[in-house]
Amino acid sequence: MADGGDFGDGLAGRIANFDREAAGWAADRAEEERRRVLEEFPLEIWAELPLERYALGPTAYGVPGYSFCRLMEYGTNAFGSIRGGSAAKHIVYQHRTGEWRIVPSALRGLGVREAWAAVRAEFVTAFAAATEEAYERIDELESLSYGQALTTKALAVYFPGEFLPVFSASHVRHFTTLLGGQPQREYSSGVRTWRANRELLELVRKTPQFEGWRPHEVMQFLYTFHDPRPKDRLVWKIAPGERASLWDDCLTHRRIRIGWDEVGSLGQYESDQELKEALDTYWPHSTGGNLRLARQLLAFRDLEPGDLIVSNRGKSEVLAVGTVTEGYSYDPDVETHRHTVGVDWDTSYAQLFDSPRHAWQQTFAKVPATLWREIRRGRKAALTEAIELESETDSDAELPDSVRKVRDLLAHKGQVVLQGPPGTGKTRLALSVALAMAGRGEQIEAPSAERAAALAELSKVPEGAAAARLTMVTFHPSYGYEDFVEGFKPAAAADGAGLNLTMTDGLFRRVCTAAEAAPHDTFLIVVDEINRGDLPRVLGELITLLELDKRGSVSVTLPTSGRQQTVPPNVRIIGTMNSADRSVGHIDAAIRRRFAFLDVPPDLDVLDGEVEGLGLADFLEGLNAKLDISFGPDHLLGQAYLLSGDRPLITAEQLSNAFHHEIVPLVADYCLGQPDLLRSVLGALVDNSTGRVVQTNPRDLPGMLADEFVSVGAVGDERIGDEGADGWHGE
Repeated sequence: MADGGDFGDGLAGRIANFDREAAGWAADRAEEERRRVLEEFPLEIWAELPLERYALGPTAYGVPGYSFCRLMEYGTNAFGSIRGGSAAKHIVYQHRTGEWRIVPSALRGLGVREAWAAVRAEFVTAFAAATEEAYERIDELESLSYGQALTTKALAVYFPGEFLPVFSASHVRHFTTLLGGQPQREYSSGVRTWRANRELLELVRKTPQFEGWRPHEVMQFLYTFHDPRPKDRLVWKIAPGERASLWDDCLTHRRIRIGWDEVGSLGQYESDQELKEALDTYWPHSTGGNLRLARQLLAFRDLEPGDLIVSNRGKSEVLAVGTVTEGYSYDPDVETHRHTVGVDWDTSYAQLFDSPRHAWQQTFAKVPATLWREIRRGRKAALTEAIELESETDSDAELPDSVRKVRDLLAHKGQVVLQGPPGTGKTRLALSVALAMAGRGEQIEAPSAERAAALAELSKVPEGAAAARLTMVTFHPSYGYEDFVEGFKPAAAADGAGLNLTMTDGLFRRVCTAAEAAPHDTFLIVVDEINRGDLPRVLGELITLLELDKRGSVSVTLPTSGRQQTVPPNVRIIGTMNSADRSVGHIDAAIRRRFAFLDVPPDLDVLDGEVEGLGLADFLEGLNAKLDISFGPDHLLGQAYLLSGDRPLITAEQLSNAFHHEIVPLVADYCLGQPDLLRSVLGALVDNSTGRVVQTNPRDLPGMLADEFVSVGAVGDERIGDEGADGWHGE
């Protein structure tokens, strides 16, 4: 059920469809976990609890049993999860180096024992306040505010009837708004999670349908029907060891395991840069790829229940698709591959591809929407026709995430500007939205000819209509009000002698006329290079009517013809704009206020190919890293420069043409004729004497680009990937 409206609407039906018996079993498991915490950490020992029995870190692994923080994060998942993110949520923790980290700034001048004593005293005070039902006193405990999820879970464990088992601040706010509490947008960020949790509990108690329900039953119900987590989860490809050597273990024990054990628990890293530095220590020859790897490892750490994982063997075989059931944990008791996530595997997805997927050479890879649909189709073909699978049509769930996001922004604002570096696919995204809004989502990722035919059909003006459902236009400095709204234009005289000035409807007015005649269809105008036009002059007085609350109800008098004009509610506008363009700043505040702006960054995941051993994604990432340093994030390059049609370049000749005739001229333009600046980006590819980019044999170019932009050990035969080991290194 979609959220929105009164929570009570349809509540009886949702309760009737809710498996309360299963929720009761889950509540029983949660109670068992709670009792384990009470047995190992009774309230009376907290006043003298040793740091090693509390903290998460290497020392804690040598202590018999779980430390308190490890039990909270990894040993009580049925009670409620606080997994994901860094170890900073535990307030005091031990880094893999053995160094103790103190999160509250006010305590950092103290020794770790003194800091722990202060934190422990606040826990004791919080538990005493809850015992006395003086919950407002907990808000005064400053150190605990640095670990609100942990503190709220601890309070729920020791005082189960006084807190709900929901520990994410954003989830608590979401459910509070749902049940009629303070709206999220008005919820003060200063409200502690435990107090917000108590307010949510009061709303639950005021809901008569929940009378007699256990807290975990309520939690299960809320997450079942009103899950605040995004529905458009990423799908990751993760290899289970070298040549899938761990697959039997992963399948049997319902998990996925990966290596890089040397860096220790991923929970101790507060940023991708910190993890990159640890990776650089162990694999210094992979410094070009370690930042990307760090981000992938943290994404693995932060996987949530419901996320999807494709398990593979090599570049052409899918072993299974799994649904994450339990978050990340680090198991020092196993010999290798200690990073683990719980997964429920479905082997009906097992299949072989017709051709290798080169991006799958690494352990981690995002699965693009096109490949995910191919995997699902492969599964469907392998099953008997009697099995009913989800539709492969243009249902909302089948739309790419980016398309759904733009469509939702259009529904909210009416107009969207897609902005980003050149080559990131802004126009393609806009046209994909057009297909989705016309109910043709299945053609978004169709072969080029089929997609082009669908767009051509949408762009065709029906007989007797004023405009098509899709209209494209490119703005430029001479494009004006007369072209977009209305104006007098020359037309042949009736007697054929000379020209007469005739009042002519512009593009926007024609679209509005067509939209009024077909109110159940959506009419989309795609404006390429929207910032190159003089927008206040082009739009004129119609800028006021773009606001959704004025659509169809407010009209203006057009000054040239004197006619009344409204903007129908079924008209939408998407503009595209290169962020590297120097005319970006020309968009004034009145225009910006009426448009939503969405960044379209380079998409490395579509570059799942290699040229002579050069990974295209690695090359573009390395080039963009240098461009970012020299010019900033608006001057990167998009993936389109390394695509031919919809597929990555495959030959050295294609790469040479793209590099020398598309990429180099654009980078040179960024450098404004300064050879030193060009050399800072392209390095040894720039001739020292001439200041120009050297011309090379196309066969030599991939190796030269690898030397300049990709780390040693990540290219060609030296790159190991999951074919040889676990990503970027041997074992």
